[in-house]
Amino acid sequence: MTTLDHPYPTQLIDRWTLRDGRRVTLRPVLPQDAELEQSLVRGLSMEARYNRFFVPIRELSKNVLERLTHVDHQHHVALVAETFVDGVAHAVGEAQYVVDETRGECEFAVVVADEWLRHGIATHLVETLIEHARDAGWQTMVGDVLATNDVMLTMMRKLGFSVRRQPGDARLVQVRFELRSEPLEMRGFARPAMPRAVAMPTAAAL
Repeated sequence: MTTLDHPYPTQLIDRWTLRDGRRVTLRPVLPQDAELEQSLVRGLSMEARYNRFFVPIRELSKNVLERLTHVDHQHHVALVAETFVDGVAHAVGEAQYVVDETRGECEFAVVVADEWLRHGIATHLVETLIEHARDAGWQTMVGDVLATNDVMLTMMRKLGFSVRRQPGDARLVQVRFELRSEPLEMRGFARPAMPRAVAMPTAAAL
């Protein structure tokens, strides 16, 4: 699938400031983000890369990078969280979901750079995917998580995902969220107030 099969979803763009003063922009991925994504993966610890991809890699292959960054914004939705240092963009997290139309499900994955953990970035990425998938009419969001990834599993439970062992693979558990159930705010996990951007990213921001 190619990007721009569907309009660029500007409603997903967020900008906010962390408690320590660092600023983060969340936006949908574009094809020219391949090196940004690659730099994120290269900068992850070995454990973080394994938790995300389930294999011991150092960087992404060209084919994987193309699949991660060439999306249609409908059946494959991808987000990047980035910050700017001296005008240069650095990815600090990414999240995606891919739709299985036969089941009405979307399978998601998320990762945040090690030094940016515990600032709510992963939670906000997943919440944004949930709301987008719900608005798109999908029924369920699912994901595979390593059984040893306690931080991820704790976050999933707090967001209201159910957790169960994955049949056939003792390494994994499946997390599952029913999108047709009540919104996140009604579950007691209200989003923090964050200003919305309504325009496409400028060329300098890419």
